Amino acid sequence: MKRLTVAGLTALCACCACAQPYPSKPVRIVVPFPPGGAVDIVGRTLGAQLAQSLGQPFIIDNRAGAGGIVGSEVVAHSAPDGYTLLAVSSAHATNPALFPKIPYNTERDFAPVSLVAGSSYILVTHPSMPVRDVRELIAFAKARPNQLNFASGGPASLPHLAGELFNLMTGVKMVHVPYKGSAPATTAVLGGEVPLMFSNMLAIMPFVQSGRFRALGVTGVKRVPGAPDVPTIAEAGLPGYEVTGWYGLVAPAGTAKEIIARLSLQTAAAMRSPDVVKRYSSEGADPVGSTPEAFAEVIARDTVKWAKVIKASGAKVD
Repeated sequence: MKRLTVAGLTALCACCACAQPYPSKPVRIVVPFPPGGAVDIVGRTLGAQLAQSLGQPFIIDNRAGAGGIVGSEVVAHSAPDGYTLLAVSSAHATNPALFPKIPYNTERDFAPVSLVAGSSYILVTHPSMPVRDVRELIAFAKARPNQLNFASGGPASLPHLAGELFNLMTGVKMVHVPYKGSAPATTAVLGGEVPLMFSNMLAIMPFVQSGRFRALGVTGVKRVPGAPDVPTIAEAGLPGYEVTGWYGLVAPAGTAKEIIARLSLQTAAAMRSPDVVKRYSSEGADPVGSTPEAFAEVIARDTVKWAKVIKASGAKVD
């Protein structure tokens, strides 16, 4: 029998390691935001499902800071072996225009895995506003340039940018009033301090149902099950308008296509789980699941779209 040389034995061991099915050890999902937020909840819920289906722990690692940039940089510079992943939100597409010197390239340094979930926002007004629909709001705002304010939970947040896109597409000049979070912004509109806002649907619907807010439209491409009588803004008077928040999963660029494909397939399967549907719905998100290619298109489209809105509006982070 032939004896293996040291070199031959090393090569054999390497091949055995390569042949090990993925994953063969715990996987880390970096969440670039604090615990308890929407991205964290989406990431933890997905991680629990992937752990069940792939047989290894998926450990959440919160690396908050700079609007998601701190955690994203960690993953951008990690080994592309499938054992470090990044949970992302729409901020992944807006940050390049908001932060001119981010320490990675959103397009080149990450490999999209799957669009995990999406969410629409809702445009609401205080009941005292003399408008009943989107068309009336546009006419009302056009007659009062720079006199009509809209609130959001913070500068350069997606609800803020939703208002700026509305301005650009209609030619109106509503003035943004930022608050330190969606809760104080909601309180301001409830009290009549600011007449309208774009907001997360989950936080707003109880006030719509009680009559304390008037809903004019949802920002997505279709009506949402939680508010079937509320039209989309596009169908209510502004064709082509769309703002959809999203959550997704990416890996470092260079990760093997086989690993990306497996993660994508298992993520799509997880999105069909009744537990996931229930958990995400409680956060106002709709489970999606997609191919890596489809998610790459979403990221590329929104990066270009929001860069234009940010530049035209002058939106900036604090």
